[in-house]
Amino acid sequence: MVAITLPDGAVRKFDGSVTGADVAADISKSLAKKAIAVRIDGELSDVFQPISTDARLEIVTRDDPEALELIRHDAAHLLAQAVQELYPGTQVTIGPVIDDGFFYDFARDDPFSTDDLEKIEKRMAEIVDEDRPTRREVWDRDQAIRHFEELGESYKAEIISDLPQEEEIKVYFHGDWHDLCRGPHLPSTKHIGKAFKLMKVAGAYWRGDHRNAVLQRIYGTAWKDEKGLAEYLTRLEEAEKRDHRKLGREMDLFHLQPEAQGSVFWHANGFLLWRQLEAYIRRKLDAAGYIEVKTPQLLESKFWEQSGHWAKFRDGMFIVPDEIPSIDDDAPLLSGDADLLALKPMNCPAHVQIFKQGVRSYRDLPIRMAEFGCCHRNEAHGALHGLLRVRQMTQDDAHIFCREDQIIQETKSFLQLFGEVYREMGMTDIAYKLATRPEVRAGDDAIWDKAEKTLADALTAAGLEFEIAEGEGAFYGPKLEFHLTDAIGRTWQAGTYQLDYILPERLDASYMDADGEKKRPVMLHRAVFGTFERFIGLLIEQYAGRFPLWLAPRQIVVATITSEADDYAARVVGDLRAAGLRAELDLRNEKINYKVREHSAAKVPVIAVVGAREAESESLSIRRLGSTDSSIVSLSDAIANLSEEATPPDLRS
Repeated sequence: MVAITLPDGAVRKFDGSVTGADVAADISKSLAKKAIAVRIDGELSDVFQPISTDARLEIVTRDDPEALELIRHDAAHLLAQAVQELYPGTQVTIGPVIDDGFFYDFARDDPFSTDDLEKIEKRMAEIVDEDRPTRREVWDRDQAIRHFEELGESYKAEIISDLPQEEEIKVYFHGDWHDLCRGPHLPSTKHIGKAFKLMKVAGAYWRGDHRNAVLQRIYGTAWKDEKGLAEYLTRLEEAEKRDHRKLGREMDLFHLQPEAQGSVFWHANGFLLWRQLEAYIRRKLDAAGYIEVKTPQLLESKFWEQSGHWAKFRDGMFIVPDEIPSIDDDAPLLSGDADLLALKPMNCPAHVQIFKQGVRSYRDLPIRMAEFGCCHRNEAHGALHGLLRVRQMTQDDAHIFCREDQIIQETKSFLQLFGEVYREMGMTDIAYKLATRPEVRAGDDAIWDKAEKTLADALTAAGLEFEIAEGEGAFYGPKLEFHLTDAIGRTWQAGTYQLDYILPERLDASYMDADGEKKRPVMLHRAVFGTFERFIGLLIEQYAGRFPLWLAPRQIVVATITSEADDYAARVVGDLRAAGLRAELDLRNEKINYKVREHSAAKVPVIAVVGAREAESESLSIRRLGSTDSSIVSLSDAIANLSEEATPPDLRS
């Protein structure tokens, strides 16, 4: 007799082994049709998995959160089936679920084309209609290797050979087609539905190693229904329009080139935007009691060894010798670690060195030490992505040195500052996550228990709801993650806040407490923007280049209709500039509609058109970006209104 306990506490008993499908059918016919998987004692499993002992059981349907990942997993298998049926001799390798979809890597001599993707997609839909049933078998390891080798699937055989000896070799069948897989899977191909689309083909090294063979990777997306797919494709289309790399070129903000991998060439317009943000955040920090410092780019390796970064992040650092041998010197360039320097990947060890100058008292704390510090990280070429993933970056970084009894108040103050900044930037949809201890970490469990509890208490005291991100903390302490949802529903991670008991100990930072004893300060690592590069990329895409007037590098263009208005237009620009506005003059002998189109494409927020009539009446014809209408405004009113609008939000009354 097997007793199955359902989520509502009800118990159903069965003679002998039972499956989730059997239990669903015992409850109702409609549930049996909807069941796509089960949770057995909390673990997601196949609906056809035999249960031979008493267990807690939950039936999973397409309405449950787990359903989408299951659909995408099966869609990857569906893709592999279709490819092997259409192109015999193609080897399948791996096909995981990824954000918004899935991919599968194939070994095939001939490259896939766009036409191939259409054929594959059509075959996938046919396989869904065939309703191929799913079953799972557990095979002997040697049998599995031999089987896939006989099929010519050398990559599968290699995967099996490398699996841990204690791991079961599971093979999933969808009809006759089968693949090595941990599962679980849907009961049959019809449950996948047809809300999928193949997106593109790319190259990928086998197991991500450039020394291995290049495979062909087909990316796809899959959703629960056609509505979800349509919304996703619309988001992609909108994201393409908002791509910060494309808009960066059109607005003349920045460029990147291969000779400076991962480093940004900021043009005048882009650096104007940067300067507005830097001035804004500096004012916020000054008001919040921060001191600003500047530390060296190069530090000896000993600091990074003491902090623990050398052991964990050395591969991500740019390392140089303290002295470079002459051209005639036969000595190797890098002779040992003793004389090595590293371009700083972060500012924290340098800030500790400033803290350690002189004797610190408990009365001095908290010390909020800020730096717009330029840092370098040796990111792989393939990981670089516009402004969002770079090698050279500038952080709005700060470290707060405080006593334990000050942690909660300092955390609340930072969270208030963070919320203010993002509201003023027009981003209010923020989710908070508390990232807890990773598997590899510094410090003992007692320190981590205390740090995690303190951060959780601070979030609660600030009145914020938060989720736990298990194992996602920094190696020296737990951190708060800030996940922002932008105008088209994408989520970004920005800013950081980390509580650290470890670094002050390792780098020997101390203060004199009220009892005359030396104590270790707590170190709070924090950034509001994160890096200027990434934050500007985020802003470009959030606003689609249509910045609020105070941030726009080019705020106003005064364009003439005829040359008769040239003198008046020049005077208007002078008056606008005198009022602190970033105004430009366009006197070109071009039609006004051409000028308006060109400046609109460059995302100039305000175009002031002037002709003989405007010159005579001392007025402007104001046209806003995105509007086809214009309004006639007196020059004095235009200057007053635009000056107020162009005032940064923190300076407005």
